[in-house]
Amino acid sequence: MSRVLVIGAGGVGTVVVHKMAGLPEVFSDIMLASRTKSKCDAIARKIGGDRIKTAKVDADNVPQLVALIRTFKPDLVVNVALPYQDLTIMDACLETETSYLDTANYEPRDEAKFEYKWQWAYQERFREAGITAILGCGFDPGVTSVFTAHAAKHHFDEIHTLDIVDCNAGDHGKAFATNFNPEINIREVTQKGKYFENGKWVETQPHEIHKPLHYPEIGPKESYLIYHEELESLVKNFPTLKRARFWMTFGQEYLTHLRVIQNIGMAGIEPVMYEGHEIIPIQFLKAVLPNPGDLGENYKGWTSIGCRIRGIRDGKEKTYYIYNNCSHEAAYAETGTQAVSYTTGVPAMIGAMMYLQGLWKKPGVFNVEEFDPDPFMDALNQHGLPWHEQHNVDLEL
Repeated sequence: MSRVLVIGAGGVGTVVVHKMAGLPEVFSDIMLASRTKSKCDAIARKIGGDRIKTAKVDADNVPQLVALIRTFKPDLVVNVALPYQDLTIMDACLETETSYLDTANYEPRDEAKFEYKWQWAYQERFREAGITAILGCGFDPGVTSVFTAHAAKHHFDEIHTLDIVDCNAGDHGKAFATNFNPEINIREVTQKGKYFENGKWVETQPHEIHKPLHYPEIGPKESYLIYHEELESLVKNFPTLKRARFWMTFGQEYLTHLRVIQNIGMAGIEPVMYEGHEIIPIQFLKAVLPNPGDLGENYKGWTSIGCRIRGIRDGKEKTYYIYNNCSHEAAYAETGTQAVSYTTGVPAMIGAMMYLQGLWKKPGVFNVEEFDPDPFMDALNQHGLPWHEQHNVDLEL
C-alpha cells in the first residue's frame, strides 16, 4: 500500500496518474495537485473509479507544498511541474522527509541553463535525511540513460561513444506547436549546442551541426546536434566515454517558425514593458500557441528515441543500437495524450514503482543510470514502451 503525490496536471501528469491508476497493487492512493485544481479534477473524472484525489498547490511556494505533503503523507512526490519548480519541491521534500522523483533538471527562470549542479548540491542533505531523490526519469532524460546503463552492463566492457537520437516523425496538423510546455521547449531547442569529446565540452551554434539519420520504420530524417541534460550525468557516471552527443529531428517549417519567433523577440526571457505592464515575451507566446495537451486527437505518426553506442566487448569493437518507437495514435487511444507526453509519463510511473518496490531506493540524490537498469527495462516492455536492439550495425555517426 503506497501513497503518491503527483504535482503537475499537464500532458505528462495526465499519463502518470492514468498509468498509476491501473496499478492499484502498487499505487493504492494517488493525489494529483496543481496550481489549477480544475485541471486535476478533469483528469480525475476522465480516469474515473475515484482513483485520483485532487488538490490545489502553488509549486513555487514551499510552505504550501509542505502543508499538502504533511496532510496527504505520501511515500513519494512525483514532480512533473515546471523545471523552475524543482528546487522548491525538493526543499519541501527535505522539510517533510519525503522522497522525490522528477523528469527534468532544474532551470532558473531568468537564464536558459540546463545543468544538474543545483540538484546535485542536495546530495548530502537528502542522504542525511534518509530519503531518495531520483532525477530525470522521463524518456530523455530517463529511458535513454537507463538504455546506456543496460548497454554498459550487458553488452560492453567499455562504452566509448554515445549518440542519443530523438525523432518525432508525427504530424499534429497545426502550423506551429510545441509538444510540451512551449516556454521550456523553445528555450531548450534555441540554446547553443554542446557535446562532450576527449574530456572536454565543445560548444556549437544552435543547429549548426546536422545530418540525415535513418530511424527504424520511419526512414531518413534531418537530425540536429543540440545539448541535452542527460549528457552531463552520463559522462560523469560512465567515465570510459570519449564522446557523447544528442541529436533531435526538426522539420524545416518548424525551424522557419522558430527563426521568426527569435528574430522578432518573442523567445525572449527578459521582461519588457507593455502598456504599463511587465510581460515576458516567451510567456505571452505560450499563451497564444496551441496547448500541447490538446494536440493528441489529430496527431498521426511515430516517435523514435534511442541510443547508438560504440565500444569494446571481449577486446573487439562493437556497435549497438537500442530504441523505442511509440505511436501518437496509440498513446491517444490509451491516455488521451500524444506520444511525447506518453513517453515521458510512462517512465516516471515506472521510476515511482521502482522506488516503492524498494528496487531504486537509497539515501541521496541520483540520476537514473546509477540504479540497476534490469527491472526498469522489464517494466518498459510491460507498460507500453517496448524496446528493440540491433547489434553490430552502421550507426551513421
